[in-house]
Amino acid sequence: MNDQLLETMIGQLCAQPVPALSFGWQGGEPTLMGIDFYKKALGTMQRYGSGKMIANGLQTNGILMDQAWAQLFKQYQFLIGLSLDGPEHIHDHYRMQKNGKGSFEKVTAAAKRLLDAGVEVNVLTVINDYSVQFPEEIYTFHKSLGLQYMQFIPCLETDPGGNGVASYSVSAANYGQFLCKLFDLWLGDFSNGIPTTSIRFFESLLFQYAGFAPTECTQSKTCGNYLVIEHNGDVYPCDFYVDPDWKLGNLLERPLVDLMNSDKQTEFGKLKSKVPRECLACEWMKACRGGCTKDRFRNPNNENHNHFCEDYKEFFSYANQRLKKLSSDWKQKQFSH
Repeated sequence: MNDQLLETMIGQLCAQPVPALSFGWQGGEPTLMGIDFYKKALGTMQRYGSGKMIANGLQTNGILMDQAWAQLFKQYQFLIGLSLDGPEHIHDHYRMQKNGKGSFEKVTAAAKRLLDAGVEVNVLTVINDYSVQFPEEIYTFHKSLGLQYMQFIPCLETDPGGNGVASYSVSAANYGQFLCKLFDLWLGDFSNGIPTTSIRFFESLLFQYAGFAPTECTQSKTCGNYLVIEHNGDVYPCDFYVDPDWKLGNLLERPLVDLMNSDKQTEFGKLKSKVPRECLACEWMKACRGGCTKDRFRNPNNENHNHFCEDYKEFFSYANQRLKKLSSDWKQKQFSH
């Protein structure tokens, strides 16, 4: 992203009549831009964003993370998403470097460096065909590193040859079991009714069960509440849909506020609510909302059927009563003070 585009993007966003803005820096690997790029971006935010609360997050594989990066992230209170899939045999199963060596040692060193500097770190773990076998090992390992804030993302990709689901994707038969075991581990670490670790999916469900808006877009009725801006200024409605069919426009040709409120963005947001008839009759519809739209288009028999449908049914059947109780207890504590 060149300087003109960077300034235009930040200027347009800061001009919006809102008290707070959030920038999420992703790639590829966003640290490849170099630390001076982010210093320039932060300086531009300070020029244009007077009086606003501006948050920054960055998603990284941690390979380039040195002390200078850690100090910058601490100084400007970045929230860092660090890609780490668990212990060495799990992480290095797929996350190999170009030289054929695993990246585990570099990533765990990055985690320690960031935590020692006082940076807020979320660990992002991709659940694939191998890692889905080890929920307890992954969870326990993250805790041992001091990574208390966790996100788990099921891998679902189309086979490169176009023949169904890629072999490394998490099996639809196993993901539900993984979620059930992870839920037990999370609950087992509660202290006096308070969670001591954070798992984003479960916490979002608690909000939903308590009658509030979920914090994860996958559990919302509609989506499309953020924009993806590519290095050349092209704008898309979601990072899973950076696709010519869903290009909203270019911020150098049309203001971001117009693109955010465009008919195409609205159309995209409504895709999520177009679920199969069986979903409408499902007892878990209010909790699931059909799952993420990106997970619906790899079923040859039913394009709107979510690949993980049976997994979610298994999980909600398993966790429903405890989620109800947790949300009820949480509400009582919130409103009794």
